[in-house]
Amino acid sequence: MKLVSLKFKGETLYILDQRKLPFEFVNMPCKTKEDIWEAINKMMIRGAPAIGVAAAYGMYFGTKNLEEEKFFQKLNKIKKYLDSARPTAINLKWATERIYQVAEKNKGKTVNTIKRLILKEAKMMEKEDAEQNLSIGKYGSTLFHDNDTIMTICNTGALATVAHGTAFSVIRRSFEKHKNISVIALETRPYLQGARLTALELKEAKIPFHLITDNMSGFMMAKKLVNGIVVGADRIANNGDTANKIGTYTLAVLARYHKIPFYVVAPISTIDPNIPGGADIPIEERNPEEVTHCGGKRVAPEKIKVYNPAFDVTPNKFIDAIITEKGILRKPFKESIKRILK
Repeated sequence: MKLVSLKFKGETLYILDQRKLPFEFVNMPCKTKEDIWEAINKMMIRGAPAIGVAAAYGMYFGTKNLEEEKFFQKLNKIKKYLDSARPTAINLKWATERIYQVAEKNKGKTVNTIKRLILKEAKMMEKEDAEQNLSIGKYGSTLFHDNDTIMTICNTGALATVAHGTAFSVIRRSFEKHKNISVIALETRPYLQGARLTALELKEAKIPFHLITDNMSGFMMAKKLVNGIVVGADRIANNGDTANKIGTYTLAVLARYHKIPFYVVAPISTIDPNIPGGADIPIEERNPEEVTHCGGKRVAPEKIKVYNPAFDVTPNKFIDAIITEKGILRKPFKESIKRILK
């Protein structure tokens, strides 16, 4: 079965509801900006690149009933509304800004023409994401060798993007290119993206893997069962500090202690040149029930206090390289990021 996070058909964006995976495969029809906001906020769709493309289509849906009067003022409100769905992943704001700029550049044209151009741009962004991910896999696979075991956290495959994935694309291409590649996938509490989604994608791709709980990762490294770690990113600061799924920072510290290469994998659209360092990245705090419940069942006492940050920040000193569609970035990241964004 080919797993597809989203598909635009007719005047509808069909989003695979990832909350129900791997047990049910339900494509949710989205036809309004409110539908898209809900899908992003409630994590029907997740993964920075996929969120960005969905938001681009959300911008189009938001303009469908707009007239000439105050068009750009209303379009800006639509952008801010969609941006509010989730705060950490920069691809969301990057995508809505790119759509807004297409409208701005065509200000002298009719509103109907601008609407068509917005839809065209959203489709282009969908196509670009798939192409960029293939390039990411090509570059990243050069860092691995025959018989390597790659560790990863969360889900960075086709379900987190339009196609192929980011860190998952590196895994897939390494598996195709080298002999005896295997994977250790972390379950990724509290939302279990690794257990529910990455395990599903690895199984579908017929890539050998073991699923482990998050707190087993240090033991695996100490036993020399890991040759390299690849993770995705939701926002990369100008100095290389990276926000990614909660637990990534722990992996990076453990990897440094055990002298295991630690790689961040993301398209350059995930780099935020306006954020100087990780301390400036906003971190989303999610519903406490994601921690107190598992599979819809309560696993903790009632009336207790809960921390549930969705992301943590890995300082650049723990990152060996950042793999992008334009090449592999090395330290000092501030300089290499500046060069690649030119």
